[in-house]
Amino acid sequence: MKKVDYIVVGLGIAGISFCEELEHHQKSFIAFDSSKDASTKVAAGVINPVVLKRFTPVWNAKLHVSSSILFYQQLSKKINHKLFKETSMFRLFKSVAEQNNWMVACDKKELENFLDPKIINHNIPHVKGPFGFGKVNSTGRVDTVALVENYKIYLERINSFQNNEFDHSLLAIKNQQISYNHIIAKHIVFCEGAAVVKNPYFPKKEKRSEAPILIPNKGEYLIVKSIDLKLDIMLKSSLFIIPLGNDYYKVGATYDRDDVSVQVTTQAREELVSKLKEIITCDFEVVDQVAGLRPTTRDRRPFLGSLNESKQMVFFNGLGTRGITAAPSLAKILFNYIENNTEIPNEINIRRIYKW
Repeated sequence: MKKVDYIVVGLGIAGISFCEELEHHQKSFIAFDSSKDASTKVAAGVINPVVLKRFTPVWNAKLHVSSSILFYQQLSKKINHKLFKETSMFRLFKSVAEQNNWMVACDKKELENFLDPKIINHNIPHVKGPFGFGKVNSTGRVDTVALVENYKIYLERINSFQNNEFDHSLLAIKNQQISYNHIIAKHIVFCEGAAVVKNPYFPKKEKRSEAPILIPNKGEYLIVKSIDLKLDIMLKSSLFIIPLGNDYYKVGATYDRDDVSVQVTTQAREELVSKLKEIITCDFEVVDQVAGLRPTTRDRRPFLGSLNESKQMVFFNGLGTRGITAAPSLAKILFNYIENNTEIPNEINIRRIYKW
């Protein structure tokens, strides 16, 4: 039997952030992940403190952004691979009304540090921007593929990773201990993302409405190559255009709550190509298409904590589209809840589902 403090199920950004918190506090753990249906590797990887559709702050933006940037910088040194690149974010305006809305938002205290009040009117080659652009501060991009792949290599090196799908039927809780296939642990933390709907220990539907507790939201991205575009900033309009280097760009994403597969679709490809053509004037080539399932919740807040008074079985889920930004600071909240009996704020406590 192998004894550890924690079993961590899932190595998307939630699982990685929590493993890092465990290492920081010198807690032993074993992580399980089979890479099936992972959303982190196909995520945009954008750190952005503002909801750019409505010019409103992301929930707890100031805390999450500062924590996440430092987290990825430190993790890059640890695994000897650069994960984070500071990259400016420009919001393309479609009208004078959007310009005005931007200026109004700049005067709000919660946004004054994130939005540049100066309208950028200079021409960006091959980008249709007759009404100019607004610049967002404190933004950057995380290489999510490198993050997941290199972190697994690191955990393998320290004998803290099993590249296997977790079999919930082998899990047992007895005498204040978690046991799983020759492993004994004090706690188990499920960081399974959208796959948590297959977890028999996770409630599937609200008691009153029979609505699903967690809603998988499918997103598809394109990888395109354009020799002429030469963008060195992230651009947001009806979609994101994110420079990857060497004339490659990530373009997306779609939002689909009906299709819960991770198969790419022609419909999404055509939608993204059409929107991209509305924004840029140069030629491009689609070289790849990826899909993943975001774990979203009804109130767009994460699920942290346990479903009862015991802290042996804990959930870290529901990060939706903001996981890359929020996960590092949320992992600290969850760790302190388990180890130091610190209360989880009601708005992100998983037990709020009992009130739905």
